[in-house]
Order: sequence, then C-alpha cells, then structure tokens
Amino acid sequence: MATILVYGAGPLGSLFAARLQQGGNDVSILARGQRLAELREHGIVLVNVMTGEETTTAVTVVDALAPDDAYDLVLVIMRKNHALQILPVLAANRHTPNVLFLMNNAAGPGELVGALGAERVLVGFPGSAGYREGHVVHCLTGSEDDKAGVPFGEVDGRVTERTRWVGSVLDSAPGFMAEIRTDMDTWLKYHVALLFPSLAPAMRAAGVDNYRLARTRDLVVLALRAMREGFRVLGSMGLPVTPAKFRAIQWLPEPILVLVLSRILANPLMETALVKHAEAARDEVQHLIGEFLVLARSTSVPTPTIDSLLRYYEPDPPQVPDGSAEIPLHWGGMIALFAAFALLMTGGAWAVQRLASPNR
Repeated sequence: MATILVYGAGPLGSLFAARLQQGGNDVSILARGQRLAELREHGIVLVNVMTGEETTTAVTVVDALAPDDAYDLVLVIMRKNHALQILPVLAANRHTPNVLFLMNNAAGPGELVGALGAERVLVGFPGSAGYREGHVVHCLTGSEDDKAGVPFGEVDGRVTERTRWVGSVLDSAPGFMAEIRTDMDTWLKYHVALLFPSLAPAMRAAGVDNYRLARTRDLVVLALRAMREGFRVLGSMGLPVTPAKFRAIQWLPEPILVLVLSRILANPLMETALVKHAEAARDEVQHLIGEFLVLARSTSVPTPTIDSLLRYYEPDPPQVPDGSAEIPLHWGGMIALFAAFALLMTGGAWAVQRLASPNR
C-alpha cells in the first residue's frame, strides 16, 4: 500500500484518486472551493460513459500541501499551465520523494526539474478522458477486461527501481496498466503535435462540434496536414515518431487518412475524448499551442497549415461552412498505392497461370 496525494481534483484527478483508493492505497485528493465542498459531501462519484456504471468512493480530502506533509507519491494531474503555478508549493515540500506529472507537455521537463530536481520528477500521461457535471465525473477510461495504458517514465529515460515501484502502484488501480517508457518526452511532444496545433483549432473552426468537423472535409484535411507538419518539425529535431502507430499518418495517402479520421471524429465517444476538454480547457490548449510553436520556430521546417489554423484561437474566430469540401486532396500516394496493387494483381495472375499450366 502506498500513501498518495492526487494534486488536482478535476475529472482525471478524481478518476485516479478513486481507482487508486479502490486498489488498496491510502489516497488523499487536494481540492479547493466548490470542488472541495462537493468531495467532502458526496465523495468521488464516477460514471463510466461506456457502461453507465456509477461508483462512489470515499477518499481523504485536503485543501493544501504543507511543507511537512509526507507522501510516498504525489500525482499532479491538471492542465499544464496550472501545474507550473504549483511548482513552488511542491518544491517547498521535501518529504515526498516522487512526483509524477500526468499531463500534456511539449516544452519538456526542464521547468519541472528546475523546481524539484530530477531525482523527484517523473513524467507521463493519464491515458483517459472525462468531464464534470456538478459533482459527478463522467469518464472514458479502462476496465479490468480492457485496461487503459498509463505511459510514464524518468526524465532521463532510465528504467529504475523507482520507476518499477511507481508502475506497480499504477497497476494496483482497477482498469489501469502502467507502461514504463524510455522516451516519454518524445511521446508527449508527438501527442501535442497530434492534437493541439491541428485538431484543436479545426474543432474550433467547426463550432466545437465533432460531428460537424467529421463532415467538413476541408477541416479534416487541414488538421491532417497540420499533424504532418508537426511531425516533420519533431523529426527535424531528431525525434522519431512515437508511438510507432503514428507513422501511419506520415505514409498513408491523404484520401484514406481523411476517410479514417472523419469516421473517428463521428464517434459519439469523441464528445468526451475531445469536445468537452476543448470547451473546458481552452487556456491549456492555447498554452500548448504556444509551446509547440516555440519548437517549430527553432527549426527551418515550414508550417503553413499550422499557421493558417491559428486564427481559429483568436477571439470570435470565423467558422468554416458546414460540410465544406473545396480543398483538393493530395492523390499522389493513392496513385502509388494503386500502381502497387495493380502490380501485385498482375504478378498474382501470372503465378496462378503458371501453376495451372499443364506444361509446367
């Protein structure tokens, strides 16, 4: 059993606190204001958006981290721009040796390490999504049959005894599975490139409506081209595409990617995974776009699509007409794909003919 403080009582902080408590740990959650009162009155109330199951979990609720408080592990689960504000509080507490930041981050761990020291900091990502309605948290996360991965690691990429111990703590939470990574900073940078200078502004241009975005081909095209630009930025910095499945965004032909992404965006689960966060955390989205632009401007990689999408985070942004499909698709990859398919079919027909030949 570990003594854990979850610093941040938003949807994902509440989710992790409840699951870790259910896993047999001694969990406290730090909250303030109305959320503090809600947790003390109701406990942590979770509703699984996949199943509709509702659970209530009692945890210790605190309103501060004092310099003399001691925990085995602090999980910081909040928006990146908010996490930077609490670094002095974390630095003042010297009795907690392990602080795991589960959050978006394109700037790297430098500010975290500068405040706390590398020996205290781990970085990761929560691997779930959720939103609050009153005191109830609606969450999209894993189950015992289909666990949600929680990637994390040391800032220098080493796998240590501490990393394994933190992994075992995360594994104790029902529905979660720790994924120890040696490339967590790269993973986080690609995750930001995938979403924030690309899909997030496209979502704003569609009126923060995933269904409208899905049927507005022009915005899907722009989002994909912005992702590819972001990936080229990171590649120019010597960072390989991470995780490996993201490589498909680089090599699949644009028409296929547009079809696939449109179908993903039309899934009702995207309301929880994307829309609710885009509405509630606009300040974090802008912060992360700013972090990524710093990376992009440090390279010579052109980012015209990313730059064109930035206007959708200005006050009162214009909206692209619903269903707009004026931007021509890039078909080059499709031509190569069809040529390869034709060659394969020709070769297959020749092989069948040879096998069927009575003179063979």
